Amino acid sequence: MANQSFLGRGWSFPPLFNSAKGEVIMSEHITDVQSSLEILFSTIPGERVMFPKYGCNLDPMLFESLDTRAKTLLKDTMETAILLYEPRIRLHSIDFHSDNELEGTILIEVSYSIKSTNTRHNLVFPFYKAEATNAKL
Repeated sequence: MANQSFLGRGWSFPPLFNSAKGEVIMSEHITDVQSSLEILFSTIPGERVMFPKYGCNLDPMLFESLDTRAKTLLKDTMETAILLYEPRIRLHSIDFHSDNELEGTILIEVSYSIKSTNTRHNLVFPFYKAEATNAKL
């Protein structure tokens, strides 16, 4: 595979450690992009002191009915966050899978391609409040 160093390298998410080597396990390339998206969608603006505008404020929509208005708002919020904070990808679509809506879980499928390599990828982001449901990843 071609040099993908432009995609970056960062701590794995959630952070993992190799105790034998005394190192932090890093994620690289496409895995780093996917982790970055998961972090972006899970972060509320204001959580990061040094980067206060970073994040995607999905929490206010957590207990909303999944109607057209809510889907449109979720989609717009995620598209805006990707546009502002993830320049390595080109967004193709955001789709909702609400098969488990009555159990309090929807899956949000984000289809994107890496700009420099033009390879397509999908991320399925589970949207639920773990403390409020018995949903499992």
